[in-house]
Amino acid sequence: MDEGRQPLSRKIPIKSSKINPYRMLIVLRLVILGLFFHYRILHPVKDAYALWLISVICEIWFAVSWVLDQFPKWYPIERETYLDRLSLRYEKEGKPSELSPVDVFVSTVDPLKEPPLITANTVLSILAVDYPVDKVACYVSDDGAAMLTFEALSETAEFARKWVPFCKKYCIEPRAPEWYFCHKMDYLKNKVHPAFVRERRAMKRDYEEFKVKINALVATAQKVPEDGWTMQDGTPWPGNSVRDHPGMIQVFLGSDGVRDVENNELPRLVYVSREKRPGFDHHKKAGAMNSLIRVSGVLSNAPYLLNVDCDHYINNSKALREAMCFMMDPQSGKKICYVQFPQRFDGIDRHDRYSNRNVVFFDINMKGLDGLQGPIYVGTGCVFRRQALYGFDAPKKKKAPRKTCNCWPKWCLLCFGSRKNRKAKTVAADKKKKNREASKQIHALENIEEGRVTKGSNVEQSTEAMQMKLEKKFGQSPVFVASARMENGGMARNASPACLLKEAIQVISCGYEDKTEWGKEIGWIYGSVTEDILTGFKMHSHGWRSVYCTPKLPAFKGSAPINLSDRLHQVLRWALGSVEIFLSRHCPIWYGYGGGLKWLERLSYINSVVYPWTSLPLIVYCSLPAICLLTGKFIVPEISNYASILFMALFSSIAVTGILEMQWGKVGIDDWWRNEQFWVIGGVSAHLFALFQGLLKVLAGVDTNFTVTSKAADDGEFSDLYLFKWTSLLIPPTTLLIINVIGVIVGVSDAISNGYDSWGPLFGRLFFALWVIIHLYPFLKGLLGKQDRMPTIIVVWSILLASILTLLWVRVNPFVAKGGPILEICGLDCL
Repeated sequence: MDEGRQPLSRKIPIKSSKINPYRMLIVLRLVILGLFFHYRILHPVKDAYALWLISVICEIWFAVSWVLDQFPKWYPIERETYLDRLSLRYEKEGKPSELSPVDVFVSTVDPLKEPPLITANTVLSILAVDYPVDKVACYVSDDGAAMLTFEALSETAEFARKWVPFCKKYCIEPRAPEWYFCHKMDYLKNKVHPAFVRERRAMKRDYEEFKVKINALVATAQKVPEDGWTMQDGTPWPGNSVRDHPGMIQVFLGSDGVRDVENNELPRLVYVSREKRPGFDHHKKAGAMNSLIRVSGVLSNAPYLLNVDCDHYINNSKALREAMCFMMDPQSGKKICYVQFPQRFDGIDRHDRYSNRNVVFFDINMKGLDGLQGPIYVGTGCVFRRQALYGFDAPKKKKAPRKTCNCWPKWCLLCFGSRKNRKAKTVAADKKKKNREASKQIHALENIEEGRVTKGSNVEQSTEAMQMKLEKKFGQSPVFVASARMENGGMARNASPACLLKEAIQVISCGYEDKTEWGKEIGWIYGSVTEDILTGFKMHSHGWRSVYCTPKLPAFKGSAPINLSDRLHQVLRWALGSVEIFLSRHCPIWYGYGGGLKWLERLSYINSVVYPWTSLPLIVYCSLPAICLLTGKFIVPEISNYASILFMALFSSIAVTGILEMQWGKVGIDDWWRNEQFWVIGGVSAHLFALFQGLLKVLAGVDTNFTVTSKAADDGEFSDLYLFKWTSLLIPPTTLLIINVIGVIVGVSDAISNGYDSWGPLFGRLFFALWVIIHLYPFLKGLLGKQDRMPTIIVVWSILLASILTLLWVRVNPFVAKGGPILEICGLDCL
């Protein structure tokens, strides 16, 4: 194959020995589900009809939810990139690099919640990335207009002059200094330069001095002066009022004269804080990202964009090259809107009791979607095509000309007569087209003869109309509109830096997006706190496809909330965004038909916005075991041999499906089981609260927040894991845990008092209750904390709840017969 046409990546399908049994089992499980519901519906429990009906409704919902989750995993694939081919094609010796430029976006809001040192490490890893320096520009969005962030970025730019050449000289990995110096690894592996050890020690000392400077800035920022912050020249800091300040842009690196300590050029580093005024809806992170798109479009206009959260650093210095293997691929690159990398995390304990790594989603679900139309966008670690973010449709594949043949026998006209009709229609259409062109030419000649048309007037009118249309779409900035029309990026010639900065300030003003399509059809889409799902969905609806890239060395790493309360609030935010999308016009159930969205991809998007509604049947279903144990009823009648076989087949198919998924997704059983447990924990807490909060917000306009208050902390490597923070999200799972434990105690006591015959019916109820308790076990561990001691507030709340349940139990009084106690004469004379 010609070197210029060789693919830069390839698909690696899952082995048929792994995927075919998996698909067969999915079909078999569908059959078993059909038989199961046939039995359940035709065998109601007459003495517990309400319990039976509720349980069947819940089970039908779970089955639908399983279908939505399962079928998008029908075609899982993996991918491999060829970095050597990329270099051979675009980095020829003795010539400038032809790799495409990339603009990198980093977003931060509050430096007191998002430590400046973490943001600084992310920025340093970007500046030191293994990519041509003149083709990388880093834009940091400070949506809190904090002087602390500005000063920390200034210090970061100064330290980068030493750190970047050190990383490139010695091929350091990872290139975030905090993680490089703290990792317990053999840093001398593959290092042969005699000066490495000496320079590494000097660099570590420089980094520690840099940390002290950042810590000093943070300490100073703890107490805000009465008159607000002032800059070094004595002028007031423009961002003293967080909600009312002008737009600010500062270019720290990349300008003339700013080079590293070895006199090499550095990538561009730009600080951006968009204008904020009272009375404007700024659309949170999505609005900040759209401001960065416009600023970068004016200042650098790279055809590709990478966005990362401030706590997600580049762990693999070749991450941009990995993405370019897909984006710049000569065969398939033009149709790719973004390359999504998996999220990997540092600082999580070995057991990962709250499923923070989310391995099942990133290693199973996302690989399944990659075999369809591509993975969903998850908010960070994603390289975009700028034109796709601008709302343009994906390029359509040219259809090959159909083969024609005039040798069909006459008797085939019944089957193939349509060919003749199509041919006749085509000829007629060609004649009409020729007639229209001829009439246009005649009218043009008449106009010229009559002198009613001057030279170039039509061209000028069409150009003006196109310019007005683009300004209505992109806003009133001629410079930005001109950049948006450049498919391959690039800057306008003879544009002075001062004029470009002035234009950049204009495009981040509050009123710039008024009466435009920003947030509606272009850029990050507004309308949900999870703008990532909406943005990816819109691009897929325009016919684009995405790619999932999983290099052996993780491309990005970040930090995750590892204690229970913070984890639940993170899940609450995701679920709230899904509810908002479900109740909006962009809901994938009814939006985007007639576009380029494939039906299995649509199923995955429907699942991503429907899953919070599963919390309602889930919390009801988890309450049923306790109700059954307390009342002596059950949701199924006396089980026959046929029913036993059905139940065993259903449970076996669930288990084997999980095992096969773990096999082809290369996921450990611990990660899979933690994911199952947290699905229940999150479903009965965060998803439930998100559902009600979303309904109140969208339907009633009431915006509610659940606050988290820190109560205690322990010192240690994973001290945050044992940090207890009271939140109302803990109430529903705590209630379920307590009533199921009480139900088990009551059920066993009842069986002991009633004799041997009552143990048989009790077994099913006990299994049902223990299923709930086992799934909530990590939640119980989170409540107990490191010392295995439940916090006082939980003890008080539990005692109150237990008292209510006890009074309820006395009212039910199951140990006494319905007609009152039966008294019999024992036959003994006690006198």
